[in-house]
Amino acid sequence: MVRTSSRSRTVPFAFVELPRARSQAKPRATGLTMVADFGLPYRYTKDLIRMAGPYIDLFKIAVGTSRLYDLPYLRKKLALLKRNRIRPFIGGQFQEYVFATYGVKALRKFLLEAKRVGFDVVEISDNCVPLTPRERREQIRLAIDCGLAVFGEVGSKDMKNDARLLVSQAEDCFAAGAELVLVEAAELIANGKPKMKLIDGLRKGLDMSRVLIELPGPWIPGVTLAVVEDMKKFLVREFGPDVNIANVMPHDIMETEALRVGLGVVGPKTKLRNRR
Repeated sequence: MVRTSSRSRTVPFAFVELPRARSQAKPRATGLTMVADFGLPYRYTKDLIRMAGPYIDLFKIAVGTSRLYDLPYLRKKLALLKRNRIRPFIGGQFQEYVFATYGVKALRKFLLEAKRVGFDVVEISDNCVPLTPRERREQIRLAIDCGLAVFGEVGSKDMKNDARLLVSQAEDCFAAGAELVLVEAAELIANGKPKMKLIDGLRKGLDMSRVLIELPGPWIPGVTLAVVEDMKKFLVREFGPDVNIANVMPHDIMETEALRVGLGVVGPKTKLRNRR
């Protein structure tokens, strides 16, 4: 017989236990889910938070889309995210664009504008515009000097690097003051399969609680929906339910959380209690 409780009145199927290995309370130290936002309207975002807010930790305003918003609209959207303990940040490719187009002298203006608009966090990457170790450290320190927290990103969309270089780049990010580091998805797969040697090298060289692993997307040649789903399953199996996952699409948040807690297609990892 299944016992009922007051919790059953607010939570459907409350008798179905969730694994303790999965962090349930926000703010989380591990098990972060980062959503990639390529242009969600405010009301869509509000509905998304109403449904899946407990499972969203970070929200990337991707590429240079923040330049295309009406300012009050963008501020309203950022405020909504913050009220729900979701940290929005500017995707690193926007800063790469500013750096490549206007030079290093424009970066302080860009970062101060990010702060004025309402961002508290920026991503600093070199997906498309390579940075030297010195440039990476200087850009991170500049952002911190402008009052922003920093998420570093390592890896390239075009060049393939080994684990040693990615670990070195991540260490540069942390040494300069980055809070977290993301690993570019294009580095992690080959022919639709995870690159185990590289992933093992990252695991051995870094504190994975401070690393977010990006999911691949259709912007990477040869990546299909099946490849994305296989990568999610691989990450949960390999690192456990509290792996940090980046670039989750908005419509996949609930499915990703179900996967984390064993309610998805992978199924339960262990028995919560002996069946009678």
